Amino acid sequence: MAVVVNLEDGRERSRAPSLAPLTALVGDDLKRVNEVIIRRMHSPVALIPQLAGHIIAAGGKRMRPMLTLAAARLCGYANGERHVSLAACVEFIHTATLLHDDVVDESDLRRGLATANAVWGNKASVLVGDFLFSRAFQVMVEDGSLDVLRILANASAVIAEGEVLQLTTANDTETTENAYLEVIKAKTAVLFAAAARVGAVVAARPKAEEEALESYGLNLGIAFQLVDDVIDYTSTAEKMGKSVGDDFRDGKITLPVVLSFLRGGEEERQFWRRTLEDLDQKDGDLAHAIELMTRHGALRDTVERARHYGAIARDALGIFPDHPIKRALIELIDFAIHRAH
Repeated sequence: MAVVVNLEDGRERSRAPSLAPLTALVGDDLKRVNEVIIRRMHSPVALIPQLAGHIIAAGGKRMRPMLTLAAARLCGYANGERHVSLAACVEFIHTATLLHDDVVDESDLRRGLATANAVWGNKASVLVGDFLFSRAFQVMVEDGSLDVLRILANASAVIAEGEVLQLTTANDTETTENAYLEVIKAKTAVLFAAAARVGAVVAARPKAEEEALESYGLNLGIAFQLVDDVIDYTSTAEKMGKSVGDDFRDGKITLPVVLSFLRGGEEERQFWRRTLEDLDQKDGDLAHAIELMTRHGALRDTVERARHYGAIARDALGIFPDHPIKRALIELIDFAIHRAH
């Protein structure tokens, strides 16, 4: 990557970037989204709302549904509830992928709470994830827009492809930066992109605005995941709601690993092969991995990559006039990256 743009542009902030402005602007809509989620989770099979409610009630930033709500408002959508139901649909897709991810990753904690698979087992988690995907498609069909159906169905398919693609790169220290970017685009960024684009669709805006919001969401999603890669090695368990270094213990190949592997000598590469390919990990290996990442600037440069994609997301909003929601969406980019500090 040849050029990295500094998102702050030399400006000083009087406060840390936050989700608060965006949350305040779409707060009333978000309350209705939560009502739709609760209503549409209902099933006569008691385990379904119980298990689905467990992961949804665990919190989370609701960033993806907020993107749908914010994009619709930015595009002038004012009369109707389509953006609310579709934001709930986006959250159902996201929650379904979390349930499946935790099974695949054999995770025990998410946001500081026991994962659904740790409480109810893998079979129940997978099947309730399937239920939520099905609910999402019911909402899409009820909306009646083929464009909405195409966008969200395509995103669901690409997410599944991303999960499979990640399996092919799992524990492979020869993974390239481009290969890893393809994984996070599919697994994370595509749903950000679809969530934002749907907002323009319900507002019946021109394709240029749809594509601008899709670009915003895609690049925001890439930046968000890259920062998550860094946080896994630099944050604390209290902040993360999971153990520090989970990616390392699971042998996940993330960008800090890719950069460290490429920049190190053969002895260091043998360390990465032992710990991440063979999963032969000893006391002190995580600390040594962090030391290598720091020595080679891998954590710093991963954040710089995130800033680059954040700058592209910011530019994508350039076609929209100044608006409180536009300013809040720009701050959302800064928030996503500032989490690394």
